[in-house]
Amino acid sequence: MRKKQFKTESRKMLDMMINSIYTHKEIFLRELISNASDAIDKRYFRALTDTSAGLDRGQYAIVLERDPKERTLTITDNGCGMTQEELENNLGTIARSGSQDFKQDNETAKDVSIIGQFGVGFYSAFMVSDHITVESRAIGADTAWRWESEGADGYTVEPCDYAPVGSRIRLHLKSDTETEHYSEFLEEFRLRQLVKKYSDYIRYPIRMEVEKSRPKPLPEGEKPDENKQPEYETYTEVETLNSMVPIWHRPAKEVTDEEYKNFYCEKFMDYDGPARTIRTTSDGTISYEALLFVPKRAPFNYYTKSYEKGLQLYSNGVMIMERCPDLLPDHFSFVRGLVDSQDFTLNISRETLQHDHQLKIIAKALEKKIHTELAKMMETQRDEYESFFGEFGVQLKYGLYAGFGANKETLQDLLLFRSSHEKKYVSLKEYVARMPEGQKDICYACGETADAIDLLPQTEAVKAKGWEVLYLTDDVDEFALKALHEYEKHSFVNVCDNQLDLASDEEKARLKEANDGAKEMLDYLKESLGGAVSSVQFTNSLKEHPVCLSTQGGISTEMEKVLGKIPGNEKVMPKAETVLEINLEHPAAAALKEAFAAGDKEKAARYAKILYTMGRMISGLPVENPTELSNLVCGLMK
Repeated sequence: MRKKQFKTESRKMLDMMINSIYTHKEIFLRELISNASDAIDKRYFRALTDTSAGLDRGQYAIVLERDPKERTLTITDNGCGMTQEELENNLGTIARSGSQDFKQDNETAKDVSIIGQFGVGFYSAFMVSDHITVESRAIGADTAWRWESEGADGYTVEPCDYAPVGSRIRLHLKSDTETEHYSEFLEEFRLRQLVKKYSDYIRYPIRMEVEKSRPKPLPEGEKPDENKQPEYETYTEVETLNSMVPIWHRPAKEVTDEEYKNFYCEKFMDYDGPARTIRTTSDGTISYEALLFVPKRAPFNYYTKSYEKGLQLYSNGVMIMERCPDLLPDHFSFVRGLVDSQDFTLNISRETLQHDHQLKIIAKALEKKIHTELAKMMETQRDEYESFFGEFGVQLKYGLYAGFGANKETLQDLLLFRSSHEKKYVSLKEYVARMPEGQKDICYACGETADAIDLLPQTEAVKAKGWEVLYLTDDVDEFALKALHEYEKHSFVNVCDNQLDLASDEEKARLKEANDGAKEMLDYLKESLGGAVSSVQFTNSLKEHPVCLSTQGGISTEMEKVLGKIPGNEKVMPKAETVLEINLEHPAAAALKEAFAAGDKEKAARYAKILYTMGRMISGLPVENPTELSNLVCGLMK
């Protein structure tokens, strides 16, 4: 029979279909199964008005057959089949979609979910095969037809003896190469995996003969021997590979928590169930269904560059993208799940969307829904929320910092911090509700641990005032509060900030008098420290502590430490403006005054150096010269 040319008459066009459009070769199976599903849908729709054309709903099926010896993979359906003319039009014309034509001609069809749009999915099979045979018999046709092709050189169409209504596509797979292992598409496990990954929710059963094992039956009359291992035999059995009905399509009241848990664990390979299950639908500008899960624990690589965020993207139950990052903001990147819609405008490969505004609409709605559910979890399941926050709280705080406060409304009430109030987690709302009369600012302190923060002289002073202190122990904490700037019109103030106002008017006046009277000495001590501090001052808020380091300006010592960890920041890193504060009531202050008044400025400078080093140690900063400190202290013991 004379070989016919494709109606596009373009070898380049078909080469592009085979080699350029699809990202992954495995997509071919998804495309062929989707075409088979469309064919069955068309037959089902026709049977609504012509009962002789249809089957019982339970009889429709898609069958996979593999023959590793012959290197063939066959996909069979009992759908509407194709006439000679339809084979010519649908398979002989690249980018001609019979499914799209059907959708346009039958806009009122109900219970029919046509997937195909572009008429190119079939040709993805040439990515893995060098010869394709299609045998098909249309409903009511007397003759079946065979379409054959080896690629861009053309095709043949001739009558054949295929008896059942429907189509059978046989692919002869290419030979393996050093870089391509086409034989994988003949392996039972691989085919199972691809069906589960891409076509699990095709509405018709996808069946395949699979190998199984069972104990061999004992010979007649022989009794089981408990000390002897049973022998096993291999047998084959036809099995349905797909789930068919997506769990998110079932009425919510009919799905149990256990079913959601099992689905989550299997789909997202988590050994534990989710902390929260979120299910939402929309029938607005774009209709979609979403099933989301908040994990209980962070994946091992969550806080690394290798972690990929994103939700699975489905169109009519067929997976289009395994991870769609645009559906989640970074601060909610821990959420797992999927979105399914019939309204997506897909690109020609059906692997991405043509219009990202659809994603933006969905992403905004999902962000609001996730926020609402997390807020509800905090209110009604506080223990579970605190456990969740222990895993993902850093990401929420980073979301505030990275967005420079743009995500304030979404995130501020989801934050928790340990505090001096029983050292338990508190929200900003709870902190503000407990603020005593007269307190204007939200006080916080930074350190490695809550216990270390508790030992700071400034923390003790603020607590003595009756004010609560937030304990910031993560590197991002203070940066997040700086981005937040204020909460319910209350500013955030570091207890180590030189501007923190704890003194009464009388105490302020007395302190000013002391600093003014010792200005010459304090200026000299500053100079003796060689620029390590921006000023030296007396303070009256340290109780029994002799000294502390405070800061002024926007950079705290803790922020300086965090910034110093970033490679390449050594030369450009902003420095904290450090203030050495000496307890006016402590004997150390009296010793300084006495040495300076006696004219022994060198001794006063040594005292100042010791006090400065003590201040660094108390603040958790490294001691720059331990040997010098040792010599200074030992010098005082002579």
